[in-house]
Amino acid sequence: MRQNRARRAALLDAAIDVLAREGARGLPFCAVDAQAEVPGGTASNYFANRDDLLTQAGGRIYERLQPDEETVARHLEGAQDREKFAAVMRETVRQVAGFRTGYLALLELRLEATRRPELRALLTRSVRADVDANVAGHRASGLPGDATSVRLLHMVLNWLIVERLTLPEVYSEQEADDLVARAVERLV
Repeated sequence: MRQNRARRAALLDAAIDVLAREGARGLPFCAVDAQAEVPGGTASNYFANRDDLLTQAGGRIYERLQPDEETVARHLEGAQDREKFAAVMRETVRQVAGFRTGYLALLELRLEATRRPELRALLTRSVRADVDANVAGHRASGLPGDATSVRLLHMVLNWLIVERLTLPEVYSEQEADDLVARAVERLV
């Protein structure tokens, strides 16, 4: 398998776009090649098979969703109270919803994981690591609330993001912001 990291990342980003637009069934290597605007056969030189492509695309989504160091540092500045917590959660919802193709592709991968044990194992590890990192980061930040509050917010906010991306007319951005604030208020 080829090792050019930039090309691999571009192919995975193309796969994410195809997954979001066409679903998992619409993800042959040729669709990835076309989306990435590379010669036919390129994706098959980077990924052993379709399962490998799906698994690596799942990993790439989580890689792209990680906040940068500047964002993390900004979250640690100032008062660590309920208002700050709500502001951080609103920003997180906007960031994740802003990567629309990634989140929609992740939903497709979650459905596909019900049929593919290796993908299910990767997504389980990724989600568990994400939740654990959020709990640890929350504890270290001094923000109010406990591990259970963080886990409950994770579930609530994930569904709010699904609503915003799949049925955006259900809640306006302002309503979504208000719901985030209310969730923090009630859970913390």
